[in-house]
Amino acid sequence: MKVLVPVKRVVDYNVKVRVKSDQSGVDIANVKMSMNPFDEIAVEEATRLKEKGVATEVIAVSCGVVQSQETLRTAMAIGADRAALVQTDVELQPLAVAKLLKAVVDKEQPQLVILGKQAIDDDANQTGQMLAALLGWSQATFASKVEVSGDTATVTREIDGGLETLSIKLPAIITTDLRLNEPRYVTLPNIMKAKKKQLDVYTPEDLGVDVAPRLKTLKVAEPPARSAGIVVPDVATLVEKLKNEAKVI
Repeated sequence: MKVLVPVKRVVDYNVKVRVKSDQSGVDIANVKMSMNPFDEIAVEEATRLKEKGVATEVIAVSCGVVQSQETLRTAMAIGADRAALVQTDVELQPLAVAKLLKAVVDKEQPQLVILGKQAIDDDANQTGQMLAALLGWSQATFASKVEVSGDTATVTREIDGGLETLSIKLPAIITTDLRLNEPRYVTLPNIMKAKKKQLDVYTPEDLGVDVAPRLKTLKVAEPPARSAGIVVPDVATLVEKLKNEAKVI
């Protein structure tokens, strides 16, 4: 079974994001970039499926700028066998990414696609669902446990009321939640091995996909600063402030 794992290059989760002075977007100049944490979980899960003998090959794919090759090398250091980059400088929106991934799926013919439920930069949570719709495949989102047997995947997913278990037929799309696994530490020998693994580069034109933006960002602004808290002398004062000032009771 071939598994495809899309990964995205995003601002590292430890970095404090700054808005550009013209409020046109987020400033990523000289900022540390890394793999989207949810996608890292997806790569780890695909690698574990390969180690169990369920998957025969894991292919990492990314869409974006040339620097995304670094992200793909990290995915191969975790355990992906090879990688593909759809290189473009156009700002990619979820629908465009889903169309590009569909073209890659048509090319590679995997039986399973595992990707993060969302990216931490735009938090859209759309690409996996859109890809499933374009392909007409089964889907299971927010997975916290995945088991594959034959042509069936059993997925435990997190919902508002607790946990839900789905049984879906392959081929399928699975999006990962935080509690699915803990990605392994990438060792130096594996980083060196990843440099020798195959990495193919395509363009949207090669795949016949129009990636022109459909949405326009009007303004990006930082959230308002929180006001300082106060210490109240007793419960009666607290209740009075909650009732008359905060108006929450």
